[in-house]
Amino acid sequence: MQMTERGRAMWRTCLASAFRTALACTIVGAATLYGPEWILRHVAFPAFSYVTVILIITDATLGDTLRGCWLSLYATCQSVGPAIITLKLIGPARLTAETTALAAGLAAFVVVLPNGLTHLVAKRVALGQIVLIYVIAYIKGAETEPVMHPLQVAASTALGVISCVLALLVPLPRLATCEVKQSCKEIGQNVTTRVKLYMKAFCSDDTTSAMASVSQARELARISSKLYQTIKRYQPSMKWERLPFKVWRWQNVNDNKGEKLQSMEIALRGMEMVLASKSPIPASLLAGEVKDGLKNIQERVILSVKRVNNIPQPTVTPEIDLEKPDECLQTLQEIPETPQDLPFYFFLFCLRLLETISIAKPEENKVKPEENKGSAKSKSRSWISDWDSKKLMPAVKLSLSLGLAIFLGSLYSKPNGYWAGLPVAISFAAAREATFKVANVKAQGTVIGTVYGVMGCFVFQRFLTVRFLSLLPWFIFSSFLNKSQMYGQAGGISAAIGAVLILGRKNFGQPSDFAIDRIIETFIGLSCSIMVELIFQPTRAANVAKLELSRSFHALYECASLFGAKASKADIMESQKKLRSHLNMLKKFTEEAQAEPNFWFSPFNASCYEKLFKSLSKMADLLQFSGHAIGFLGKQGKAKSPQCKEILSAVDKDLKSLTESIGLLAKSFEEITLLKSLDALEKALTKNGNSSWDIELGKTPNPSFSGPATEPEKILETYLQHCRGVADGMFLVEEEGDQEEVKVDKSEVVLSLSALGFCVEKMGKETREVEEMVKEVVQSENPSSHVNLHEISCKIRSLY
Repeated sequence: MQMTERGRAMWRTCLASAFRTALACTIVGAATLYGPEWILRHVAFPAFSYVTVILIITDATLGDTLRGCWLSLYATCQSVGPAIITLKLIGPARLTAETTALAAGLAAFVVVLPNGLTHLVAKRVALGQIVLIYVIAYIKGAETEPVMHPLQVAASTALGVISCVLALLVPLPRLATCEVKQSCKEIGQNVTTRVKLYMKAFCSDDTTSAMASVSQARELARISSKLYQTIKRYQPSMKWERLPFKVWRWQNVNDNKGEKLQSMEIALRGMEMVLASKSPIPASLLAGEVKDGLKNIQERVILSVKRVNNIPQPTVTPEIDLEKPDECLQTLQEIPETPQDLPFYFFLFCLRLLETISIAKPEENKVKPEENKGSAKSKSRSWISDWDSKKLMPAVKLSLSLGLAIFLGSLYSKPNGYWAGLPVAISFAAAREATFKVANVKAQGTVIGTVYGVMGCFVFQRFLTVRFLSLLPWFIFSSFLNKSQMYGQAGGISAAIGAVLILGRKNFGQPSDFAIDRIIETFIGLSCSIMVELIFQPTRAANVAKLELSRSFHALYECASLFGAKASKADIMESQKKLRSHLNMLKKFTEEAQAEPNFWFSPFNASCYEKLFKSLSKMADLLQFSGHAIGFLGKQGKAKSPQCKEILSAVDKDLKSLTESIGLLAKSFEEITLLKSLDALEKALTKNGNSSWDIELGKTPNPSFSGPATEPEKILETYLQHCRGVADGMFLVEEEGDQEEVKVDKSEVVLSLSALGFCVEKMGKETREVEEMVKEVVQSENPSSHVNLHEISCKIRSLY
């Protein structure tokens, strides 16, 4: 039922997007085909008006369109002003294919250089304007007016922007605030449904029924991740809608609601972790009134989640005090004696964590004057940092690609030379992309869109209005392409532009001849992009994924090391955020490497990297659970006896022993994954040196390794013994001390210590899984050699 509703929502979204895109293109077409003479005189390039519409209005809201207006104005200032000066100095009559390519390349370099300060849409619009200004000036030669020609390009851009605004306001504006609010509502329902499914599976005696509930919840989790992406996509646009909200006094939505809902995901992942492991829950723990108590906890959690979304509750529902501890949790007074009992306690800990996150008040992030001053200094140094080699590389590659595409396109066909540069300009991406995959989908999108346009012209030769109507089903199809995994945004935009440039214009020659010329020019432009990309960035995505895997191990090492160093909460959260960031990059590069052709290289072991990503993500979750458990213990352990402090110190040593062993293994895996081959290892044994490495260039240092970790089973057994001493010591303080001065929540202590024990056990298992996967990666890269990670470690230790 949930999937059907989600499918219907996608249909509604695609239809609405196609309708608004078709409406905006219709406005452009009506103005350029049937408009008064003064519009036709100033809007000399309707093709770029269509391109501007597709760049701005695709899946856009009112906030996106208002931002697009500002970005288009900013892009016009970047491109038109300098172009007028350049054409005045050079003179259009003296332009050649070489000088045109050089001028366009230099202008593009200036636009792309401030990489982190300019929005991607502004860069694409500015680059498209640069291509039209210089190449059309070269085509027309002396007939080009140095001032009016760039202004005509600006007017064509303005028509596209105005059409987008009008299309977004008819019949009702599509608001980013409404999209975020609806997504938050659906996430709230999603979370409550998953909690019910997890509780049903946890209390079920039938394993088959329990796993069916887990599978259903897992599918809901995937839907939830897409909803979070929707919130992330539209939250920046909400800022541009604040002025209309103030003018029309509409009700705004809380910007922090999505973040609070997303922070609950960690607790839900922990509940799924318990159930997915298929660990049998002892019947004695679920006997008696425990199940009834779990139902009460479920109602408390669901109520707290609904309150986050401000969902009104029925008046017949009894009022529940969320601040009052649950009676079911208060019955937990003893530390589990065996590891088999830990999943039960960890599941309850996740329930308690979910409830705590949902009722927590948002923290006020106040910036101190010193921090604000430092941020101002960092902003003043941003232009200086742009001259770093990594920041220069996107500008250099784009300027060379654009200049080369314009030069070769003009040599092939001077009247159509700008069609080679436009695909390079409007598809610029600041971040690294899967070069061959993106070029492939752009080419396919251009071809199918152009073919559809030619067919439409052939069928409706004498009916220009019907030709416009035929764009609507194509925009619907392009919207689905835009959301598909195969084509994505690059393929969808290329398909839409390919059709509208033929069906939305007239007097451009025979459609079939134009289609052939444009396909060839597009191929020239994409070929130039691929060639420049391969020259300046020859590192394979597989090598980059391997280096990012090494960086992920290093981040895991730093994150694990902080738990033994008694670092502050801010440091631990920052290290966990860094680890998540590296894991996200690992996932991105793995997907890129999968889409990359192997050529003469060895195949990329994608399945192994995916397993490593899952295991490392699970370890990151376990470290985060450990941080929450330590935080709960810190609140409960403010008043302790000296004996209790000694026992708690012993528990801390156990955790430090485990995290140190994980850190040492992560450091070892970091160096192992940096090895290009076992032959490189043998050479490293004879040469002791060190060099810095870079993820994009693929330079690796000589490896250094540490010894094997302590057995997790022994650590867990010792840890449980110390935990019982901690609990007894804390409870003894409460019994003998003053009740008003010493307040220790026994259940909180038991749940937190038991959760740490569960994390100790699972991290040990995941470490062994990671070790096997690392061995498989090294073995796949050295198929003719026998790989023994411990032997490799010993060899390297002997070097030092």
